[in-house]
Amino acid sequence: MNVLVTVASRHGATAEIGSAVADVLRARGHVVHEAAPEDVTDLDGYDAVVLGSAVYTAHWMPAARDFAARLAGDLRRRHVWVFSSGLATQPAARANSPHELLALMQDVGALGHRAFAGRLLRSELAFAERAIIAGARAKEGDHRDFDAVRGWAQDIAEHLHAVAPRAAATA
Repeated sequence: MNVLVTVASRHGATAEIGSAVADVLRARGHVVHEAAPEDVTDLDGYDAVVLGSAVYTAHWMPAARDFAARLAGDLRRRHVWVFSSGLATQPAARANSPHELLALMQDVGALGHRAFAGRLLRSELAFAERAIIAGARAKEGDHRDFDAVRGWAQDIAEHLHAVAPRAAATA
């Protein structure tokens, strides 16, 4: 199947999660294209989409939200998964739960969502971001679990292999 992996990432850590997903899907025989959400104008030629976003102040990044809103109708006609990446080590778990996620998933017909811990390097942050992080008592470091990311991507690949014959039969 042809799969689009599109990720909104401010400092690159969430994009690296998307690339790990793309690598697994490629290894499982799918044709995968990676693009930033703002660079995607349509979904022609894609059978499935993996949409991800970093989470900041309990929200997905605007580029990911805009992508979902702009292409919701097309997304509902495809196999769609979404993922979030944020500060899972943060004491206030709700700060890592995007407020708009449930509505977004319903709007695009997502088959599932996965939240992954992110990476926090204060040296990459702007002054305002450092102030927010200090208030949230977030722990610096790379907290991403790439084994979990690859496992989730394997599940997606399995689903796509299972539905591929049915999709081809109806085409």
